[in-house]
Formats: sequence, structure tokens, C-alpha cells
Amino acid sequence: MKKGIIFAICLLIGCYILSAQQPDASISFKDDKHDFGKINEVDGLVSYVFEFTNTGKAPLVLQSVQPTCGCTTPEWSKEPVKPGAKGYIKATFNPSGRPGSFDKSINITTNFGSATVKFSGIVIPPTAKLDDEYRYAIGDLRFKTNHVGFGSLNLGRIKKMSFEFINTGTVAVSIGLDKLPAFLNASVSAKTIKPKQKGTIEVAYDAAKKNDWGFLLDYFFITLNGKQDSKNKLTVSATISDDFSTMSADEKAKGPKLKFENTSYQFVTTKVGNKIAFEYKFKNDGKSNLLIRKIVTTCGCITAAASTLVVKPQTTGSIKGIFDTTDKKGTQNYGITVVSNDPHNSQTVLWLKGIVE
Repeated sequence: MKKGIIFAICLLIGCYILSAQQPDASISFKDDKHDFGKINEVDGLVSYVFEFTNTGKAPLVLQSVQPTCGCTTPEWSKEPVKPGAKGYIKATFNPSGRPGSFDKSINITTNFGSATVKFSGIVIPPTAKLDDEYRYAIGDLRFKTNHVGFGSLNLGRIKKMSFEFINTGTVAVSIGLDKLPAFLNASVSAKTIKPKQKGTIEVAYDAAKKNDWGFLLDYFFITLNGKQDSKNKLTVSATISDDFSTMSADEKAKGPKLKFENTSYQFVTTKVGNKIAFEYKFKNDGKSNLLIRKIVTTCGCITAAASTLVVKPQTTGSIKGIFDTTDKKGTQNYGITVVSNDPHNSQTVLWLKGIVE
């Protein structure tokens, strides 16, 4: 009899412990990946619904649903999802102007943690027409692109890329380059482009002369027959960082290491117009001086600065700032990118979140 009572008590205690170990809220996807396979660009938008279940014991709230590309439009369950109930995240992908393979993600932040869903496929482009192949017009010249992305560019390196164009007019066009930044060196394959003739503009990006860090966007302008027009511009972009490619494993181990106590700051619900002060504390957990190269915010409503730009090994510092909530309302979610000389992770994104009423 006593053994039976003891067994029953142990069983109850075990059930309580298992129940206590369950998360307050939990998101469990039926499938967190989807392959669209081959899709035709001319058919337009495609969508897929990621279905999930709240496998926790408290209501699940989707606080933020952020695609990694402007080509993706998400929809999602706006109301709290009760325990055991189902919710959804619908991903709509726009294949226009995106031929070839694609692999996209949607990052989800909930009241219990974060998750990611992914989708992929191949966009089959339509049969090329001249206007489709050369999509961007500057006078009678048509360009394949009006933006050349240099991608990751190490400080001290020079990288070259080109713009291709064609003269679709009936007369020759004299082409020139104007307002070139000092760090760009550009040349045209021919100064005069005859009708139906193709040409290229080759651009060399000197990261050392740019002398800046992180993601950077710049412009220069095209002149046609000696005439200037502010609308006739081409865009170049690059993400500049230290060159860690030549460092040995031992050199990296002896380098600086930026370690934040917390990379997310959740402010208390506040009224529109209030200013929110925030702070992210960090430590140089490495063996050489840490250099804070640059701090970039995703909104002009946020100012942020480091307590020091040179952090000695095993010493601490902080990123402090102010968020001005003027004209902001609803759920807020902003990124603050810290660029450093940490060879393990040269860019760290800090998140600022909260609700403005």
C-alpha cells in the first residue's frame, strides 16, 4: 500500500516537472522550408503558406516578421495564437527582374524567441527582348543595369566592374562621365556611340581612398552630347571591411574579439514623442586592441555612439544612444550595425525593439 502511494506521488511530481519544463510559448512549423521549383518570371507573384502550431502552454505572439529581401512580402497571424492552435506566415515572392536561382529567408521574432523560414527556386526569364535586356534608359542609351554592387571589399583593395549599354537611337551619341567621387576611376569603351552600337563603362573602386566602413552607396552621372541632367545617374555600392583573408589562424586567435552582453534592447511601451535612451555593454574579449570602425543605424530617428573607439584587451565599453519616437507608432524594430576590426565577426547587428502608443 505504502509503495503504491509513494509511486503515485512520484508520478505526480514527475508530471509537474515535465510540465514546468515546457516553454511558455513555442512555435513549431509543419515545414520551415519550401522549394518553388522552376517558376516563370512572366507569371508574376508566387506564394507559400508556412503553417505552425503553438506547442507551448501560453499564447504565442509574432512580434516581428522580417524578410531578408525587398522581393518578399510577408503576411502572418496578427492575433495571439493560443496553446495548441495553429497560425501561419505567408511568403509572397516577386520574381520580376530576378532570373536564376533564389534562396530567401524570413526572420521571425516572437514573445518566446526567434525562428526562420526559408524558400527557394529558380526563376525562368522570358525570351529576351532588347528593352528587357537593357532595362534602364538614359536618353537614347539603354543600360543592362543602373547599379553595380561591388559586394564585400577589403580595405586597401581595388575592384573593377562594368556597366553595359547600347545606343537604341538613330544618331550617334557622345558620352561623358561627370561628378566622379575621388575613390572611383571610370572610363567609357568609346567616346561616341553609333546607333545600335554597344559599349561599356568600366568602374574601379578604391576602398583605401573611400576610407569608410560598412555598406556604402554612391553615384556618378552620365553626360550626353555634353549636356548634364541630374536624373542621368548610375549607382555603385560596396561593403568595406578590414582584410582578414591573409591572417593565419594564430593571428586571428591573437586578435580582438567584440563580445556584447546583449544584442537586443527591449524598451518599455512608451508614448509618441518620447525619447528612449538605450545602452549595449560590450567587452574586448581578445588579445589585441579592438577598434570600433563605424556605427550605422537603420533610421534617422536613432543616434548612437561608442564610449570609446579603441578598446584594450579585456576591457569594457558601451554603445549608447537615443531613439526619438516622434511620428513613430506601433511595434518598432530597428537595427544598429557596429563595424569593428574583430577578425571573427567584423559586423555585429544590435536590435532595438518596443511599442510606441
